[in-house]
Amino acid sequence: MQYRTDLKSGNKLSIMGFGCMRFIKNRNQIDINRAEQLIVKAVQEGINYFDTAYVYGGSEDAVGQILAKNNLRDKIFLATKLPLGKCRKYEDFDLLFKTQLERLHTDYIDYYLMHNLCDTHLWKTLCDLGIEKWIKEKKESGQIKNVGFSFHGVHDEFLKLLDTYEWDFCQMQYNYININYQAGMNGLKKAAEKGLPVIIMEPLLGGKLATGLPQKAVELFQSANGSLSPAAWGLRWLWNQKEVTVVLSGMNEMAQLEENLETAKDAVPNMLTPEENKIFDSIIKEINDTYKIPCTGCNYCMPCPHNVNIPGCFSAYNASYTVGMVTGMQQYITSTGSLTGKKYVASNCQECGTCEKKCPQHIPIIQSLKMVRKRMEPFWMKPLVNIALKFRG
Repeated sequence: MQYRTDLKSGNKLSIMGFGCMRFIKNRNQIDINRAEQLIVKAVQEGINYFDTAYVYGGSEDAVGQILAKNNLRDKIFLATKLPLGKCRKYEDFDLLFKTQLERLHTDYIDYYLMHNLCDTHLWKTLCDLGIEKWIKEKKESGQIKNVGFSFHGVHDEFLKLLDTYEWDFCQMQYNYININYQAGMNGLKKAAEKGLPVIIMEPLLGGKLATGLPQKAVELFQSANGSLSPAAWGLRWLWNQKEVTVVLSGMNEMAQLEENLETAKDAVPNMLTPEENKIFDSIIKEINDTYKIPCTGCNYCMPCPHNVNIPGCFSAYNASYTVGMVTGMQQYITSTGSLTGKKYVASNCQECGTCEKKCPQHIPIIQSLKMVRKRMEPFWMKPLVNIALKFRG
């Protein structure tokens, strides 16, 4: 296992982190025996960063039980998240945190995140409730070692959030097909410039970059190096970047864990050759060629004067065709801020045409946003968002 240093704390973090959201379930209950086998094996092989959350049904309980049973707590760095949707008053912070400590059988959290902090408006709301005072108290008591935030929002909001507080780390969605999506590569570099360790989630887009690629893309990978799976290629692309600290993988099968461990053995910054980097250019082109809207995510059309996240809308729309409607809708809801008070949806478009004058691809953006609205904002979207809000909160 390779390790990278968290420059804020000095911790040596395994480049492969264990995402604890996708454990196998039986009758809606986590299969604790299978989860235990995976966690114990992961620790034995050097994985020391484990990520869970209050809202990952049963995950905190399972992780806590397994760590306690096998005396593993002090051998790992444990990350979990504050469910912001449940925070209505100052006292809620302590109530929720106490529950998490009990679930996890611990008296401290190494890496504590504000879960899905999408914009500065939400952070201000939390500050008005007293979150900064609460964090200060928990850090002084040693109950929280490092505080950060996970992000599913608009690029500009990520950059603003980096400057709103003295964060210890951050977590973002990032992979080779989402270079300009949400925080994106620019956000990754900005966070690293501030000295923040960056934790990567969705490195394989929920498995779509492992098993859901176009056949020609798979063949391109095989022709370059038949011994590497598409999943391994995707992970190596991330670890090639020095700004990436930990890559989370939601492993629920021993075969997945073993393959990822093998891939991580020699993964270091700048390991990819120029020829291997060119392969990704070809893969991205192959995937983009299947897109309905030929947007490259360059962001020249932004900012929109009417608060439409144009690249985010197009990315989600394209994903709804290339990798499936469920993934596309998830991307649309998160990238348009539908779970926050301020929305950046396609239906905000006032057809002013400012964006079309800036687009280097000469995309008919106004007409394309109408297509997005028709597909991604159906009558059932609002109830879906309400369900998501309930899950989040």
